[in-house]
Amino acid sequence: MTARLAGQHRSFRGSRRISRCVAAISIALLAAPLVAASALAAPVVTLKARVVPVPVNPNSAKSRNYPHTGNLLGAGAAVETLFTISGTEYGGFPPPLIGVNVYLPSGTKLHPQGFASCPTATLESHEVQHCPRKSIASPKGEVLGVVSFGGTRVQEKATVQAFFAPGGGLAFFTEGRSPVALEVLSQGSFTTAARPFGPELVTQVPLVSTVPGAPYASVERIKIKVGAATKKKGKLISYGTVPKKCPKGGFPGKAELKFFGGAMVTVTTKVPCPKK
Repeated sequence: MTARLAGQHRSFRGSRRISRCVAAISIALLAAPLVAASALAAPVVTLKARVVPVPVNPNSAKSRNYPHTGNLLGAGAAVETLFTISGTEYGGFPPPLIGVNVYLPSGTKLHPQGFASCPTATLESHEVQHCPRKSIASPKGEVLGVVSFGGTRVQEKATVQAFFAPGGGLAFFTEGRSPVALEVLSQGSFTTAARPFGPELVTQVPLVSTVPGAPYASVERIKIKVGAATKKKGKLISYGTVPKKCPKGGFPGKAELKFFGGAMVTVTTKVPCPKK
């Protein structure tokens, strides 16, 4: 009796271990498609970048640039970037953008000391029209987004402009007027990345809710040209300068876009070396 009961007990424990193993395997198999789906549930992002001349007056509609700036080794320049984002992960649209990290090539020099900064209080109150003229870091760019309007979601075009912020960073002010009024401030700070990159701009993008309880706004397109210059005692001082050497194949660039829900997409690009 004792031996039979002990054998039954061992058999029961063995069966229980087998059951647990089968259950664990079953859960893993069921979870695998979910993990794969989650890994694939990220929007498609493209990046185009150009090194261009520095505009004389960022707020002017006339495209007059400082001479001897642009894609020239060691010269002052601005960087024009175009991001496109497509996806259906967030109710038929891309998930909301919450962060953008931009990597500039090694050898890129930044000189924020020659420029004014827009006070934090002015930026946070969204009264950027009162920012010092020399704190403007870009002409107005373009943002195409998707917002909630009533019970539907519609596209909205907005402007985005960069300003030099206290501490050496950049602030991006996005403003939309129709179909809803939007004022969004995104703050960016610089750090140093590993080669082949140099300065890295880390920008946080706040979530935008147009109506309480409605989906957050999504971004589908961003186009902006960041760069400024000023003259001091007849000498041109540029905020950013092109590296003095260009690696074979062109200047490397990279961006990491972070989305609401945890997805992150990395895109790379190459800017052609200056023509000799």
